[in-house]
Amino acid sequence: MPKKVYKASWAKIGNSSGYRLSGSFFKENPQFAEVGGTVQVIDSDTILIRREVQEQTNQDEDELMLSLFLDFLTRQALSDTSEIEAYTEAMSTEDDELMAGVLIGGH
Repeated sequence: MPKKVYKASWAKIGNSSGYRLSGSFFKENPQFAEVGGTVQVIDSDTILIRREVQEQTNQDEDELMLSLFLDFLTRQALSDTSEIEAYTEAMSTEDDELMAGVLIGGH
């Protein structure tokens, strides 16, 4: 199957210059929308544009697991409300003391 060719036109973009592509390019190739990339000159009339590869992190998986765990805890708590305890000012103070000096997120 032949690859579709898209027209690119030179444009002044803010203080920079760039190539403008039609909206159909991004509709048909959404993986290139809203991502950065690099341009490599192949020869005097050819360039190669490569999108940045997003490094996969475990953050999405960690967030999903945390969300599932919290959903589980909520369901458990709501299924037997006799075990629910009110969060008191004393508990809050104790938590603050335990967390004093703890850096979150490496900051």
